Amino acid sequence: MTAISEAVILMAGEGSRIRGSDNTFLKPFVPLLGRPLISYALDALVREGIKTVNFVVGYEIGRMIEQARQLIPAGLSASFIANRDWQKQNGISLLAAADCVSKPFFLTMSDHLFDGALVGRMLDSFEPGFLSIAVDRKFGSIFDLEDAMKVQTRGNRITDIGKTLRHYDAIDTGLFVCPLQIFDYLERAKSASCGSDCSLADGIRMMAGDNRVSAIDIGDAWWQDVDTPEMLQYAERQMSKRMQSAAT
Repeated sequence: MTAISEAVILMAGEGSRIRGSDNTFLKPFVPLLGRPLISYALDALVREGIKTVNFVVGYEIGRMIEQARQLIPAGLSASFIANRDWQKQNGISLLAAADCVSKPFFLTMSDHLFDGALVGRMLDSFEPGFLSIAVDRKFGSIFDLEDAMKVQTRGNRITDIGKTLRHYDAIDTGLFVCPLQIFDYLERAKSASCGSDCSLADGIRMMAGDNRVSAIDIGDAWWQDVDTPEMLQYAERQMSKRMQSAAT
């Protein structure tokens, strides 16, 4: 099994859904229970043995790097990758990292919260040459099911992915372990759109067509993406409950 000690965090976007017209703050650093949002993901990665994090940045790149540097935990090596096409989809952000990683890596977004143990479970379940996605089948706990990234599975393989799938049996949580082949599939997806743009889901869909995407069921574990003020409030309530339960 390949030991994975490197991660990529996508944080190039504008985050306009959560900040509206207020450009005084950047989405990855919005306070959640008194701490910057992204700090929770960084703590989880460090606890599970990640040694290097590559941040893909774009919008307000100077401010983003300056604020992120202040949050790097001791023992974690950080690099910053510029995505000059940050206004395009997230597949382009991941492609910006293609020349900066040389082995399989953990992938997440700066606006995702998750149980730290999920990282270890994902790393332990990685199959060389396959992309792994942590999926949630607890539909009743999804804050905004309509907007969620849906997946269809067959056994432990993912056969399709997309927000508008009519038939699906799980939700993509935004946690991945990626082989280097993901970059080839993203280039193919980009070429299919006249060579200008692609989403991460576009590349994964092509990879799933070759039966190379695994589903890792998170079971009772918790996660939440934070795209809007309502999602932020919901995440704070959920995390407060979890912290209270852990303290009793």
